[in-house]
Amino acid sequence: MDKWQQFLKEARVPKRGSPAGIRRSLGTLLTTGPHTGGSPYEDEDEFLKGKKNRNQVSAPPGAPGGLEEEVEPESFEKNPELEDRFWRDGKLKPKVAHRLTKIANDFLERLDVPVEMVDLRFTGSLANFNWSKYSDIDLHLVVDFAEIDGDTELVKAFFDAARMRWNGLHDITVYGYEVELYVENVGDAHRSSGVYSITNKEWIKAPDPDDVHIDFATARAKSDDILTQVNLISRYSDQKPRSALASVERLKEKIRMMRRAGLMSPKQEFSAENIAFKILRRENILQRLSDLKYEAYDRIMSLELR
Repeated sequence: MDKWQQFLKEARVPKRGSPAGIRRSLGTLLTTGPHTGGSPYEDEDEFLKGKKNRNQVSAPPGAPGGLEEEVEPESFEKNPELEDRFWRDGKLKPKVAHRLTKIANDFLERLDVPVEMVDLRFTGSLANFNWSKYSDIDLHLVVDFAEIDGDTELVKAFFDAARMRWNGLHDITVYGYEVELYVENVGDAHRSSGVYSITNKEWIKAPDPDDVHIDFATARAKSDDILTQVNLISRYSDQKPRSALASVERLKEKIRMMRRAGLMSPKQEFSAENIAFKILRRENILQRLSDLKYEAYDRIMSLELR
């Protein structure tokens, strides 16, 4: 926890005695570190930089055959059982539950903002039958945003900045799987077919192995199409940074809409759209897209010596 404590010390996060305290705290979080002047992360997908499972090995960006060689269809297939290092008789093992609860409490205690956690939830592929070596632990802290401040969008922005900072500073793994923190508002709808309450030691939505059907061929086609567009943008980004920036923004919105459509569909996280998103994430294509955005912006803002 030393790095997190050092961050708070350097940031001088003020004690919060009123709603204005959240605004000051949020301002501190967004203006500390290399990205001063506001957070560069427009959504959670922007914070994928460098976040890779220790078992994942990727080809260099743009390497011929990288997508075909690195993403195995088998990694999306259904397993006969839940990951047995985490689950026993349909319950999360006490040792794992205790460690994840400690991580969540440490995160909240170091916010310097009084927050009461309504529930702590384990979700994602490790709470389902499609887990693989690429999985991570989706740890969701459920909080009543309205209890903190009436401006729930401001509270969400505060938590997003705080949890992204935490995820960036820490590389915590449980049995080789990386822990990713999220903070959600009480009452938010779940787009996952496996949700387990660590707090209540019970399934909110138990996974059904019969519901796992993945169209990998369609997912591969969708991800390949996006990869092609990324490669095209990279070819003219040096000479035409403004056009490249506009193209990146359009493609990022396309990816967001694609994933949203998949998660809203009956197949939810098993939809071809969401699997395509996972392929893009595993192969660092989202990383490349973010890099292109920042590089194009830097070229536009730079003045050359004459």
